[in-house]
Amino acid sequence: MDLQTITVARTPPSPHLAVSVAGQGPLVLMVHGMGGDRHTWRAQMKALAQQGFTAASVDLRGYGGSGDIEGALDFHRDFGADLLAVLDHFQVPRAHLVGLSMGSRVVRSLALRHPERVASLVLANSSPGFDAMPADEVDRFIADRSAAFQGGQVPASFGMDQARAMCAPDAAPEALRSAAEAMQRIRLKNYLAVLAASTRQDRGDRLEQIACPTLVITSDQDRVYPEPVTRQLLARIPGVAHARIERAGHLSNLEQPEAFNRALLAFLR
Repeated sequence: MDLQTITVARTPPSPHLAVSVAGQGPLVLMVHGMGGDRHTWRAQMKALAQQGFTAASVDLRGYGGSGDIEGALDFHRDFGADLLAVLDHFQVPRAHLVGLSMGSRVVRSLALRHPERVASLVLANSSPGFDAMPADEVDRFIADRSAAFQGGQVPASFGMDQARAMCAPDAAPEALRSAAEAMQRIRLKNYLAVLAASTRQDRGDRLEQIACPTLVITSDQDRVYPEPVTRQLLARIPGVAHARIERAGHLSNLEQPEAFNRALLAFLR
């Protein structure tokens, strides 16, 4: 696979964005989860490039090779602006958007706020948002997730601990390693800003108004967003398609890449 890394330059205070690109054809833009980055999509980029697509994966602001988050983060506006900047860079009117976990909430938000720019959606290991969580529970959720960083440092075991908690018990070593490496690369200030903003601000989108073709990918062993959560997506999104990945936890594209790629390509075709 001929993989390139490009930088989408922007006018400050908007940060520059790092994007990996492969292939030629209709644009498929992939968006990582809260503990991921653009490198977690390598298996999907290879499959898409081989099947006649331009595959792109972006580091959202605050992640990987992209610039830091400056000031207060607006989860919907700022991350949506990042995706629009990538589409504008490629000079395409619209693209297929694929998101995992938090990334799926980012692409879902863009599809509702800028439907003219979205050809289709793939929401993998996703949720409708945090609207069902009372405010005091939101505060506890953020505090619990932040507790690992006492002293302002990312513990050396953080990446692998998180990977094991998210993946299926029998996940392949290479899947665990890829997930752990991405999570260990987080920049703590940015990560904590995303954790707070995504939880407090993503209080539930109007899923019934999603107008583009949509595929929801779920996993049989996802402990982060289990079946009762994902069932809400399937019930509320008009005309939604569904693919269930077996023997996978929350990071289905890493744990079962071949099954994930089959579902993704079948939908895009």
